[in-house]
This record gives sequence, C-alpha cells and structure tokens, in this order.
Amino acid sequence: MTETLTAPAAGRAPRRIAGRVKAAACLFVLFALMPPLAAALDDPFWILIGTRFLAYAIAAMALDLILGYGAMVSFGHAAYLGFGTYAVAILSSYGIHDLSLQILAGIAVSALFALVTGAISLRTRGVYFIMITLAFGQMAFFFFISLSAYGGDDGYGLTQRSSLFGFDLTGRDGALYYVTLALLIGLFALCHRIVNSRFGRVLTGIRENPVRMEAVGFAPFRYQLTAFIISGCITSIAGVILANQAQFVSPAFMSWHRSGELIVMVVLGGVGTLAGPIAGAVAALTLEEGLGALSEHWKLFFGLFLVLMVLFSPRGLTGLLEKTGLMRGKS
Repeated sequence: MTETLTAPAAGRAPRRIAGRVKAAACLFVLFALMPPLAAALDDPFWILIGTRFLAYAIAAMALDLILGYGAMVSFGHAAYLGFGTYAVAILSSYGIHDLSLQILAGIAVSALFALVTGAISLRTRGVYFIMITLAFGQMAFFFFISLSAYGGDDGYGLTQRSSLFGFDLTGRDGALYYVTLALLIGLFALCHRIVNSRFGRVLTGIRENPVRMEAVGFAPFRYQLTAFIISGCITSIAGVILANQAQFVSPAFMSWHRSGELIVMVVLGGVGTLAGPIAGAVAALTLEEGLGALSEHWKLFFGLFLVLMVLFSPRGLTGLLEKTGLMRGKS
C-alpha cells in the first residue's frame, strides 16, 4: 500500500471505473426497454423473466461487494435470499402486504444473521471461511424446512403480490418490473458510492494486504464485518422481489446450490466490477433458459462455456469488453 502508482496506471483506474458505470447505464436502459418490447410482442413472459433477471442481478452485485472488494467467498449467501422470501410469506400470512415493510423485515433479519455469523466466520480465512459460511447457510436452510406452517420442504404459495404505498402490484407485472429496476439502479448507486469511498478503499486494501492495513491503524475485522452485513441486507431485497415474482417461497431459494449459482454469476460477469455481476446474472439465466430448452443436459454445456470463459477471459465478460475497448471511459 506504500507503493505509488505510475501516471499511466493512475490514469487507467478512473477510466475503467467510468467505463463500468457507462456499461451499467447501458444495461439499465436496455432493462427499461424490455416491458415495451414485451408489449409489442404481446408476450408477458419476458416481463416475468426480466423481473427474475433483475432480482438475481441485485443478489450477484451484493455478493460482489464482499467477494470482489473484500475477498470474502461466501458459500452461504443464498440464506439472505431466503430471509427475503420468507419475510414476504410470513408477513403476508398476517395480512401485511406492503412491499416496503417486507423489505425492512428482510433487511432486519438478514442484518442480525450476518452480524452473528459474520462475527464468527471472519475469524477464519480461506477455505475455512468458505466452509463455515456454507455451514451457516445450511443451518438456515434446514431451519426453514422445519417450518411446517409455511409448507416446509414443499414451499408456500402466496395468495397475492405486495402493494407499494397503497399501489396494488397484484397482476401488474410491469409495475413490479419497474419497481425492481428502480431498486437495482438505486442499490448500484449505493454500492458504487461505497466502493469508491474511504470505506471501500480500506476494504480493498484489506483484500490486498490485511497485515499492512492493520499496521497503519485500520481494523480489518470491523470493515469486513460491516461489508458482510451490507451485502447480506442487499441480497435479502432480491429475495423479497423473487417471492413476489414467483408468488411462491421455498427453502430451495437458500440452498447451497443457489449460493454457488450466485458465485458463478459474479465470476462470469467479472469479479470486483459491480456492473459485471449484473451482466453475469443476465448471461447465466439466459443460458439456463436457452440451453434448458435445447437439452436436459444443459448444465454440461453451461459448464463448458464457463470453463472456456475462465480460460480465455479470467475477468469475465467485463474483461472481455475492456479488451475490445467497449468499456473504456473517457480520460
């Protein structure tokens, strides 16, 4: 951390950031055009699948906050998706259908869970951190399986979607879609502000050399735990959206397989870029839908694609676009 950047290296970093923000803005514009396109094609399926894309984009971006900038590989992050989905189910069973209250409930539970489990997990490193987050995620998974009042392993169907400040989202896929898009844009702006703040620079420094950062007066544990909690809370928002999109909740939302899928989305899009995981979520889900329609063995082809991507573009789709010059910001 004491080394000084050369002039070319110092100049490239702001251009990369500007290019990634520009790429995110382009993605948001394309997302905004999906409902009119679906209306023109008279196919509401695209709005439903688009809402799912946006929700997973939020979750992947949240995971990138700790994986890409804090080097914390959480293999239990899908637990926070589950907290968001069950916040909708439990509150709905008591007649509370307001989306903002469901989001706040999901955030509150996720913050508490992340605080407790993060405080324990962050005392480990490397593969031990991966395994302990996996263990905590599975504990949450089996806890919700045991909730027979909400369907247990079979899941729980929602009687209606949520409302937002009195506006009924039931049967309005376009309304839910645009609410999700607004959340994605707002959360991207928040994450971008975090990673480019003093907090984010310290977190990145801890990723590079925690011993040196501690020697200059920073406490790595506090910064990492804070980032861990923020990431879990953002992921729970994606869970609230997924519950409303599917009108169904299940412990399957929080299985370790789902955590692995989130990591794949981050790696596919580009670790430590924020915009990359958004594109990675869209790419992964598009490949899942497309290859699944062609063959029941689609996971084999998806795996081959991922291997090729890692071999030829280790920085994912973001690295590929930066090589071609499509994500270079102005100097």
